[in-house]
Amino acid sequence: MSKDIRDETTGMTTRVLVSDVMNSPIIHAGPNDDLVKISKLMTDAKIGSIIIIDNDKPLGIVTDWDIVSKSVALGHIPSEIKASSIMQPLVSINGEESITSAARLLRQHGIKRLGVTHKGNLVGIISVSDVLAVTPELFDVVSEKSLLIRGEIGRSPRNISGYCDECGEWSDFLLYADGSYTCEVCRGE
Repeated sequence: MSKDIRDETTGMTTRVLVSDVMNSPIIHAGPNDDLVKISKLMTDAKIGSIIIIDNDKPLGIVTDWDIVSKSVALGHIPSEIKASSIMQPLVSINGEESITSAARLLRQHGIKRLGVTHKGNLVGIISVSDVLAVTPELFDVVSEKSLLIRGEIGRSPRNISGYCDECGEWSDFLLYADGSYTCEVCRGE
């Protein structure tokens, strides 16, 4: 069992660390492997992404969405496309960080998966669904925020609490405009 940790930004204590819910071992392929091989690895492991590694160094990640959007949908032949041509950078988080930190990092980068490191080595993957599985209250917060923005519940959108998309700080007075949430400081109020 992990020890209690305090999230500096929220002041909340949590017992759930990234390493507690990460998926390990890492399923990986090489940069010159084609999308047919990568798709088979994903299918066999029942996962939605493969880490691309060369000489024990993670180079990036290929997701099921990358295969569909960057190859199949464009009419390319998957056996002729190499992983290196469609992979994305791999954003990572230390396994000792909190689930809250992982959720924040996923949101900031607009991605669904993070690499998990321990002592500088890639040791696992954590996904949005992994985070939501242990923190269902996050889903409630997102749902409430959506209802507020659409005006489906009676509180003013000025009362939205969360992390500012511009400065990353917590605010109880976020305002949604132009596709992002900004705090009163960043809005100059």
